[in-house]
Amino acid sequence: MPETQEFVVPEVIPILPMPEGVAFPYTIVPVTATNQSELHLVDDSVSGNKTIGLVSIREGSEPPYDQEDLYEVGTVSGIVKLYRFPGDVVRLNLKGLARFRILESVETSPYITARVEKIRTVWPDDSMELEAWRKNIENQLREIVELSPGVPDEVQLLGLVNDPERLGFVAASGIEANTKDKQKVLEEHDMVKRLKLLSRIMGREIKVLRLRNKIQGQVRSEIEQDQKEYYLKEQMKAIQKELGGETENPEVLELRKKLARKQLPDEARTAAEEELKRLARMPSAAPEVAVTRNYIEWLLQLPWMESTRDMLSIDRARRILDNDHYDLKEVKQRVLEFLAVRMLNPEASTPILCFVGPPGVGKTSMGKSIARALGRRFVRLSLGGIHDEAEIRGHRRTYVGAMPGRIIQGLKEAGTNNPVFMLDEVDKIGRDFRGDPTSALLEVLDPEQNFSFHDNYLNVPFDLSKVKFITTANQLDTIPSPLRDRMEIIRIPGYTEEEKLEIARQYLIKKQRRNAGLDGKTLRFRKSGLRKIIDRYTREAGVRELERQIEKICRKVAMKVARGDESLTVLGASNVSDLLGAERYKSEVAGSRPSVGVATGLAWTPAGGEILFIETALMSGSGKVILTGHLGEVMKESASAALSWIRSRAEEYGLETDFNKTDIHVHVPAGATPKDGPSAGVPMLISILSALTGRPVRNDVAVTGEISLQGRVMPVGGVKEKVLGAKAAGINKVVLPGDNMKDLEEVPSELRKGMEFFSVGKVSEVVPMFLLEGEEGG
Repeated sequence: MPETQEFVVPEVIPILPMPEGVAFPYTIVPVTATNQSELHLVDDSVSGNKTIGLVSIREGSEPPYDQEDLYEVGTVSGIVKLYRFPGDVVRLNLKGLARFRILESVETSPYITARVEKIRTVWPDDSMELEAWRKNIENQLREIVELSPGVPDEVQLLGLVNDPERLGFVAASGIEANTKDKQKVLEEHDMVKRLKLLSRIMGREIKVLRLRNKIQGQVRSEIEQDQKEYYLKEQMKAIQKELGGETENPEVLELRKKLARKQLPDEARTAAEEELKRLARMPSAAPEVAVTRNYIEWLLQLPWMESTRDMLSIDRARRILDNDHYDLKEVKQRVLEFLAVRMLNPEASTPILCFVGPPGVGKTSMGKSIARALGRRFVRLSLGGIHDEAEIRGHRRTYVGAMPGRIIQGLKEAGTNNPVFMLDEVDKIGRDFRGDPTSALLEVLDPEQNFSFHDNYLNVPFDLSKVKFITTANQLDTIPSPLRDRMEIIRIPGYTEEEKLEIARQYLIKKQRRNAGLDGKTLRFRKSGLRKIIDRYTREAGVRELERQIEKICRKVAMKVARGDESLTVLGASNVSDLLGAERYKSEVAGSRPSVGVATGLAWTPAGGEILFIETALMSGSGKVILTGHLGEVMKESASAALSWIRSRAEEYGLETDFNKTDIHVHVPAGATPKDGPSAGVPMLISILSALTGRPVRNDVAVTGEISLQGRVMPVGGVKEKVLGAKAAGINKVVLPGDNMKDLEEVPSELRKGMEFFSVGKVSEVVPMFLLEGEEGG
C-alpha cells in the first residue's frame, strides 16, 4: 500500500487556494506567499503541525476567494523548505502527502480553514488488470520523455516506480494539461479508473508533442536555408571586393540617404553617423543589428528642427477659447497674455502652466483648445500611476527592448518640436524602488534646463524649450514642492448652477443630440428641466455627470424615434423623473425654526458648497468631549479650540456648568461623508455655547470662519462656493470673516441680489447675532 495512506489528516486544516495548476500527493509543489492572508497562514502553519491544504481554483474565479471558488478535493501538504525574502515574500517547497475532501468551511478570515476528511484509494481485486494499466502509463510516459527534452528528472525516473498510485500522481503533475482534467485525476478514488483517465489525457499530450516536433523540424530546415543564403551573400561580397567593386547593405544605404536629407543638431548627427558606421561593419545576422538600426531610426524620426508657426492673433484665439469653453476667464486671460508676449518677443521663455481643480471642470479639454488657438499640435500624456523614472527619461540601450521615455515618444507622435504637451494628473505620480518620476520631471518642466533634456535612450540632448507644457491636477498637496515651484498655478473652481445651466445649453445638449442623431424637432430642454437634473441627479463640481444624464435622455428619446414616434419631447421639471428615474440627491435646507444646540455652518466640497448642521448635546459624565460625524484632525482641533474659548469666558456668559462632570457631544450629520478643515470653528462654538446656555440659535443665518483661542475670526477658503450653497438651501444671510469680504467679488452679482453679508472679526461679535433670548424651538 502507498505511504500516503499512513499519514493522518488533521480534522481542521488551513486552506491555501492555488490559482494555477493542481497539487498531487508524492510531488513537490513550489508556492510563493505575498499577501497578508497567505503570510498569516504560513506563520500559523509553521508554528503548528506544518501542514497546509492545497486546493485548486475553479475557472473564472477572482480574488479574494471563498469556499464556492474552490474545488472540493485537494491535497494536504507538508512544509519541506521555507525561504523568507525582503518585502514580505515567503517561498515554500511543499510535499503532497494525501488527498482530502472539504466538508465545511470553518473560518474565512484571516484565511480559509475547513473541516476535511481523508480520501482513500479503492484498489481492484484483479491485480493483473492494474499491472497492465501501470505498464501502459509507463510506456506513454517514456514516449513523452523522448518527445520532450525538458521533462523534469523526477518524471524521467518514474519508469523505476512500481507503485501505480505514485506513478499516476507524479505523471499527472508532470504533463501539460488543463486544471479541469488534472482535477478529475485527483478526485478519482478508483485506481483503475484513475489510470484510464490519465491514459486518455497522456494520449492527447503525445499527439500534440508529435505535431509540435514536426513543426519545429520544418522551422529548423528554413533556418538552415537562411544560414546558407547568408554564407553565399558573404562569399559574393568577398568576390566583388577582390574584383575591385564595393557593396553596402541596402538598409545602410537607405539610412544614409535619410540622414543626408534630415536636419539634425551637430551632436545628434555625429551620434547617427557613428552608429551608421558600426551598422555597416556588422554581419546582417548579428543580434546588435536591430538595436542599432532602431536607434538610428529614432534619431531620424524625431522633430529636432521641425516647428509649426504660431498663429499670433489675439482675437482669433479669444474666439476659439470662448467657442470651446464657458467662463474660465482667468485661464483664457493667461493664454491671451502669453500670445501678446509672444508677439512682442518671440524668443521669450515659455511658462509652465498647472491647471488645478476638481474633476470634470474642463482642464484637459482646455489644453486642446489652447493648442487650437495657437495653431500647434496637441499631445497628452497621463501621469497617473506612473512609478518608473524610465517612463520619463527612457531606458539605456543596454537593456533588452529599450525605448525612449514618454516625453520623446510624444514629440515623435506630434511631429514638431513645439507642440502643446499636456501632462495630465501630475498629482497622482507614484514612486518606488524603480525611481521617482517627479524628479525626472524637474528637468522637463524647468525653462532654465529643458533646452538640453537628456533622454537615457537617445544619449544626446533634445531641446524642449519650445514645447508649451501644461499640467493638470486635482489637488496640490501631493505634488512635491520643488516641482510645484516650477509651475504657474491657475485654479479652476467648480461651476455654479447657473454656469452649469449655460454650459449644458451652449455645449452639452448640442453635442449629445448630434451624437444620438436627434435635432430640435424631436427633443428640447427647458431651463426648469435642466435645473432639476443639476440639482437632483448630479452632485459634482464639473459637468461630466450632467453630460451623462443628458446623454441618457437623448438615448431614450432616440429609441422612441427609432420605433417610428417622431413627436417632439420637451423636457421640463415635471417629466425628468420619467426618463431618469427617481431623484438621486437631496440638498440640505435651512431648519424650520430656531433650535438649541444646532448651528448652521457652510462647507466646501468637491461638488460645490453646501450648508452644514452642527449639533451639540450635553449629558452627565466625566468631562469628555465626544466628536462624531467622520471628522478630520483639523476639524476636531477646531472643536477643542471653541470649547477652550467658551470655558475661558464662562462667567461672561453666566455658565454654571461643571465641565468636569458634563460630557459634551458634538455631531455633524451625514456621518458617511469625511469632513475636515478649520472653517467650522465658528459654527461649532455657536452650537456648543447654545447647548450650554440653553439659548436657541437662529436658523436663517449661516456662518463660516476659523477661530483662535483669543477669539479672533480668521479667513477661510471657498467663499464663492459656500455662498452659493447657502443660497441654494434658502439662507439669504451669511456671516463671513472680515478678511473674506473681498472674495465676494467672485460671486456673480445676480446671485448676490437679495442676500445680506455680515463682516465679523471677533467671536464676541458673532454670538449676539446667533443666540436668541428665551428658550424657543427644541
